[in-house]
This record gives sequence, C-alpha cells and structure tokens, in this order.
Amino acid sequence: MGDVLQAVFVVALLLLMLAAGLWVSLGLLACGVLSVIFFTDVPADIVLPTKAWDSAANWGLVALPMFIWMGEILFRTRLSQDMFAGLGPWMRMLPGRLVHVNVVGCGIFAAVSGSSAATAATIGKISLPELKKRGYDEGLAVGSLAGAGTLGLLIPPSIVMIVYGVAAQASVVKLFIAGIVPGIMLMVMFSGYIAYWSWRNPGKVPPADPPMPLREMVYRLRLLLPVLALIALVIGTIYTGVATATEAAVIGVAGALGIAGLSGSLTRASFTDSLMGAVRTTCMIAFIMVGAGCLTAAMSFSGLPSNLATWISSLGLSQYGLILVLSIFFIILGAFLEGISIVVLTTSVLMPAVLAAGIDPIWFGIYLILIVEMAQITPPVGFNLFVIQNITKHSLWFLIKKSFPFFLILVAATAVVTVFPDIVLWLPNAMK
Repeated sequence: MGDVLQAVFVVALLLLMLAAGLWVSLGLLACGVLSVIFFTDVPADIVLPTKAWDSAANWGLVALPMFIWMGEILFRTRLSQDMFAGLGPWMRMLPGRLVHVNVVGCGIFAAVSGSSAATAATIGKISLPELKKRGYDEGLAVGSLAGAGTLGLLIPPSIVMIVYGVAAQASVVKLFIAGIVPGIMLMVMFSGYIAYWSWRNPGKVPPADPPMPLREMVYRLRLLLPVLALIALVIGTIYTGVATATEAAVIGVAGALGIAGLSGSLTRASFTDSLMGAVRTTCMIAFIMVGAGCLTAAMSFSGLPSNLATWISSLGLSQYGLILVLSIFFIILGAFLEGISIVVLTTSVLMPAVLAAGIDPIWFGIYLILIVEMAQITPPVGFNLFVIQNITKHSLWFLIKKSFPFFLILVAATAVVTVFPDIVLWLPNAMK
C-alpha cells in the first residue's frame, strides 16, 4: 500500500509541477526531496547531495558536451544549405521528390549532431522555406520533418544513447553500432510513407524541376563531402577501436571546427555562440540527471524499484507481454516528459525486471530510444513540435495532426524490432 501511495504521490506531484510550468529538473528534484522526507527514514540533507553527485560525476558523460558542441558548431556553418543543394537533384526522381530531403538530410545531420531538436531545427530552417516556395504540401513537409527529426536520437552518435549507456551500465560503443540498422530502416519507412502519400495525392505534388545532367548531379555531391568525412572520422574511429566514444567526440569537435574554418563560418561570434549553446544544453541535461538521480535514490531507499521489479516479474509475463506493458507506460510518460528525463528516471528502476525477463540491455536501449522518439512528437511536451512551431508559426494542433502518421510509423518500427530483435543485435554481435 505504501508503494502505491508513493507512486501516486510522485506522479501527481510531478504532473502538477509540470502543469505549473516548473522546469523538469526542478520538478524531479522536488519530488525526490519530498519522497525522502515522507516515505523514508534517511536524512535527506546527507543522502541526496551524495546521490546527486554520483549521478553526474561519471566519466562516460564526458562525451556528452563534446558531441553537443560539435552539433552546435555545424549548426552555424553552411552545412545545411550545402546538404539541400547536394541532395535535391537526386531526390527529384522519387515519388514525393524534394520532401525526401527532410528524411535524408535529417539522417545525415543526425550522424553528426546527436540531438533531435538540433536536427529538426537545422534541416527545417533550410528545407521548409524551400519546399514551400516550390509548392510542396506544407502538411507533409512539416510532418516528415517532425518524424525525421527524431533520427537525431537513434542514429549514432546519440546523446540519449550515452545517457542510457551510463544509467544501464551498458556499452556506449555497442549501442552506437546497434543504432545503425534500425536508423536506416526508419529512414526507409519514413520515405516509403512520403512516396505512398504522394502516389495517393498526385495533385499536391508540384512538377519536377528541369532535368539536370548526370555530371552536374555528381558534381554537386561534393557539397556533402565535409559532413560525410566527419561522420566517417567520428564513427570510424569508434568502430575500429582507435578511439573511445569520449575520444571520438573530441575528434568530432576538432573536425567540426575545421569544417567551419574552411567554409568561412568560423568567426569569434560563431565560436562563442556555439560554445555557449553547448554549455546551456549540457547544463540542462546535467540538471535533469541530478534531479532524476535524487528521485531515483528516494525511490530506492523506499524499496519501490525492487518491489516494482518483483511485481512485474511475478506477473509471469512473456518478453512480448512485458514489452507491451512497458510500451504503454512509456508512451503515456512521454506525453509529459522529454526523452532524457524518461531514460534517466526509468532505466535504473526497470533494468532488474528487464534483465530478469532475459531481455538484452543493448536491444532494450534501442527499443527505449524508439519510444523516446515518439515522445519528441507527442503532445503536450513534444520538443520537435515546439521547434517546428517556432520555425513555421503553425498552431500546435496542426503540427500534431500532420506528424501523427510518422508517430504511427515509429510504433510500427518498434513492433518490427520487437518481433525481429536481430535487426538491432546483428551488427554489434558481428563486430565483437
């Protein structure tokens, strides 16, 4: 009864604080402090500062600010404009034509940013005005951007993967490798829907641009070489064992600075802006992790996580049954919390039950990231929706409606990797 009371108390208090507009991190911290005071006998002033430090002082998190800074640097270069110019001529041959640039562009930028919001913002600022100018359906354009922007979480290097790896004590490198095939699969599914929609609505697709000589199309691909080289440098050093994830992040920052310098985008102002942007984002994530660490510690001292794990295990659910229950739970939670909060708050609580069910922690990490991607376009707290609303000035309801098909695609992708787990595990197992 005590566990139920504490769970209801924490959920109700957290939702109340979020509804009042309080920062997520402060809400988690307040719930942790009050849970310790009301539901345990441990001294909050001694235990919680120690747990907060433990949650943030982890060597694995050193890569986090580096990858964020790399994305911030590239955000201020001509990378996105060059990407559209290089990809556009090749996409016009597909049903839906230039709308596919959203998907492919987000997939490429995700491989160097690690952030869903940065991916959606960067590609959206370039592609949406261009697509609107050419007469493409605005609903399909913003919906595909909202969905494809979530690739920033799945395609490595991913900030959320690093956070999950630290929280679950799983290999970040294996998580990076495991995200490649599902990421490509999701891109194909997004593009497949765009092609299907365009086939069903031919009148809403503008005429193709005049044909371009193959030589010119190939020549324009040179615009993609800097970002592709950076992807190969960062991911290649990790997969070949030359560098750890943290060392590769530093290499990525050096490469991003080099690209910015060669493109003429590296100025004193852009350098300072990128550095301060990385500091702000890193501090936000660290503060969330501290708050979630305090709440997790409070629940641990009360015995709630172990009791929850025992209760879930006692249900005798199959792996599929457990995944179904957790999916419903995460989708509901994703309506109120952003991705990193979900990962940090739930991983340590649920991992005992997940491991007891025989579920691979690397597979579970990719599954959880797919669920977190749904949270990015789930109202009322959908970060990608807010980012795109800021760019387009459309109503939130319009964005929710247009991104819903891509939410369903994410649900379908989660079902596919659940039924066929080797989609996730084949590559990391093959590279042992």
